[in-house]
Formats: sequence, C-alpha cells, structure tokens
Amino acid sequence: MTAIDAAMYATHLVFAGLWAGSVLFVTYAVLPTAMNGDARPGPLSKVTGKLQTVSRASALLLLLTGGHLAATNYTVGSLTGSGRGHLVIAMVVLWFTLAALVEVGTAKLSDGFDRQKVREPAREARPFLLGASLVAVLLLVDAGAILGLYY
Repeated sequence: MTAIDAAMYATHLVFAGLWAGSVLFVTYAVLPTAMNGDARPGPLSKVTGKLQTVSRASALLLLLTGGHLAATNYTVGSLTGSGRGHLVIAMVVLWFTLAALVEVGTAKLSDGFDRQKVREPAREARPFLLGASLVAVLLLVDAGAILGLYY
C-alpha cells in the first residue's frame, strides 16, 4: 500500500466516523432536547449549522477519497460482478441517501429556529434525522462487511 492509499483510507474512515457520529449525536441527544423545548433556538441553530458543515465536508471528502479508492482497487467488472463490489455500490447509494436526509432534516430545523421556534421544527425534522441515523449505522455496517471480505 502506498502512502497516498494509506492517507486516503485514513481520511475516508475518519470522516465516515465523524459524519455518522455527528448524525447520531444530534438525533439522540440534541433533537429530544429541542422536542422538549428545553433549549433556545440560538444554540440549537449553531449545532444544526455544525452538523450541516460536518455533513457537507464529509460528503465531499468521502466522494474524493472513495473515488480514489474505487479507481485504484476496482474495475467496472469487479464492482458489478462481486459481493465486495456490490457492497461498494450500496455504500455509494447509502452515502447519497445520508446526505439528502441530513440536508432535509437540518433545513427543517434551521427554518424553524430562524422563526424562533424549537419544538415544531424538531418534530418536523425527526423522521429525516431518524432515517439519517439508520443510514449512518448501515454505512458503518457496510464498511465493516467490505473490510471483512477484504481480509
């Protein structure tokens, strides 16, 4: 493995973990606080903004590093004709799904917080962030399965 490949793997794993962890934290720690009305819109808006930043940066870095890893480790035939390749394709689909769910969920939160509301936007964003949490866990499981097939 070259130093560039090692850097790509490390960056890919760190940002995948950061993205998944951020989504899970907001869904299971921040969102219930907002639904209970136990926080003000200002601080919640900052948390939502940070989740958007982490999500967008992670999506971009995962696209770049994952693209490099796929280009150096797979051919079209191995992506479409092997179990490991199918897991990589599933990862890409899950990645797009996670990005979309986080964008919609955080947009609902941000819109409500801008109107100085807390409970209503949290309730509206909840299904999207719960879905994003499920997808984040599935992405980590998929990554483990890919590594399991590698070794």
